This record gives sequence, C-alpha cells and structure tokens, in this order.
Amino acid sequence: MHEVAVIDDPAAAEAALAPVRSRLLAELSEPGSATTLARQVGLTRQKVNYHLRALERHGLVELVEERRKGNWTERVLRATAASYVISPSALAGVEPDPDRSPDRKSASWLLAVAARLVRDVGDLVTGAAGARKRLATFAVDGEVRFASAADRAAFAEELAVAVTSLVSKYHDGSAAGGRAHRIVVAVHPKVRRGEES
Repeated sequence: MHEVAVIDDPAAAEAALAPVRSRLLAELSEPGSATTLARQVGLTRQKVNYHLRALERHGLVELVEERRKGNWTERVLRATAASYVISPSALAGVEPDPDRSPDRKSASWLLAVAARLVRDVGDLVTGAAGARKRLATFAVDGEVRFASAADRAAFAEELAVAVTSLVSKYHDGSAAGGRAHRIVVAVHPKVRRGEES
C-alpha cells in the first residue's frame, strides 16, 4: 500500500468521491471483504461488491487474497493507498494555470501555483513508483504570526530577496547533467479550525 496516491483520471476521481465509495476506501486501510464491509457501512453485500468492482476497475483497491467459502469465493481487498490526492489534471479543461493569473499577490495565483505543484509532484510520485525509485524532494512548512500588515509585507520582501539570492548562488543553467527544480514559497493566513486561535 502506498502512503499517498495521486488520482489524475477523471473517472477514477469520480469513483473515489462518491460518498459510499469514499467510505469504503477509508474502511479498506485494512483488508476486508464485501461481507465484512457490508456490516460496517450498512449496505447489502451485493451493493458493496458493486462499489468495490468500480473502485478496483480504477486501481483504487487491490485484491489481497481469495478465500473459498462453501460454494462461493470471498475476495479480500484493500485500498491501494492510505490516502489520495486528486490532481488538477483530472479536470484538464478547467485546470488552474499560473500563467493566466500573473498577479503574484493574488489568492487566485497562489491556488494556481498550488494546483501545479500537486499535478507535478503527483506525476513525479507516479513515475518514481513505476520505476521503483525514490523521489528527492524538500519542503518547509511553518507558521509565523505578524504583528501588523506592514510586518507581513516586510517579511515577504525579505523572503523574496533571500530566495532570489539562493537561486542566484546555486543556479547553473549550463551544468551538464544538471536537473532543473521548481521552487514554491507561499505565505497565506492560517485557516482557523475548531477552537484554534
């Protein structure tokens, strides 16, 4: 089972997002059969089998084993990943594009960059898994509390200067055998959930 799988096929995304199928995917973090799942989700075994076949068709669940039970065979399945991310390429016709909204201070541009990041890293993860290779990535995630909008603006300016300086220091456009990497730095208000302050 993969830690995270990226769904880039529209039909697979539709299958994963259906409420019953999404619940089945969550239940299948541990192997289960239609019989055991039927009790957990409150549906008939036949209905669960129908949904499992759809998930299996799209590679979202996989067969773990088959057990002979009297005159029928019980199929034990599990999800192919612990969690899933839907790539913006699943909506190719309306996928966000940072080049269409070049205002780097707008939320629309940030969403478009984030969508590109999900799409690109998803493609890289899928390719690395297929080649049975590790993917070298790096991310920084943190939180800063600004006293004022002026402090936030000053921070953004200093951050831009620091990143630009590092890029200038290490970028070698003529390096034989070098590989280009994308850098994404984002600052946005923290979303408040529950009782967070």
